[in-house]
Amino acid sequence: MIRVMLVDDQELLRTGFRMVLGSHPDVEIVAEAGNGAEAVEATRRVAVDVVLMDVRMPVMDGVEATRLICSVPTGPRVLILTTFDLDEYAFAALKAGASGFLLKDVPPSDLVSAIRSVHSGDAVVAPSTTRRLLERFVVHLPAAGPAGTAEPTALAGVTAREREVLVLVARGLSNTEIAGRLQLAEATVKTHLGRVLAKLNLRDRAQVIVYAYESGLVTPRSAD
Repeated sequence: MIRVMLVDDQELLRTGFRMVLGSHPDVEIVAEAGNGAEAVEATRRVAVDVVLMDVRMPVMDGVEATRLICSVPTGPRVLILTTFDLDEYAFAALKAGASGFLLKDVPPSDLVSAIRSVHSGDAVVAPSTTRRLLERFVVHLPAAGPAGTAEPTALAGVTAREREVLVLVARGLSNTEIAGRLQLAEATVKTHLGRVLAKLNLRDRAQVIVYAYESGLVTPRSAD
């Protein structure tokens, strides 16, 4: 059973998500919240596996709530709920530890699939989709350094092959595509990616992409 919390200041949206998810026997809505502060408090009282988190809310927005929730090593994983036009808050939430994006008008089957995927530790959305979303607003963030800037010292411990995998992940390639590009077994790609996560203290694939953009290893132009 996957224990889910819905966080959105619009009760109608929460009702819609509850109706969609309630028809699946492996998903249980265990908590709801109308703002980030309520969400953080709820995770302290209720065992939650996955949080569906809106970003623009009163009292405490989804970015700060995500940061607090993800700061707990055993805390739930967070999926960001965002509108089609997107905004810089979604990127900030990824930096804060969120595992990926979901559009609020996501088809029901995709919503359930995303929850199951993130619960199992897999990618939430296609890597190429994440990359396109990042490119939309990475240019608006002062933290996103240009290519050619000094590399973070943490990269010194990353091998040349691991760096190749890191860059290809950030450019939107799946593990299968990376395996084909580098002529490696897919299991080997997963091993390299796992080592990148450990060495750079990153939580998942989404944060690898954020790291690559912010460190200047990949820019929107170079990712094409």
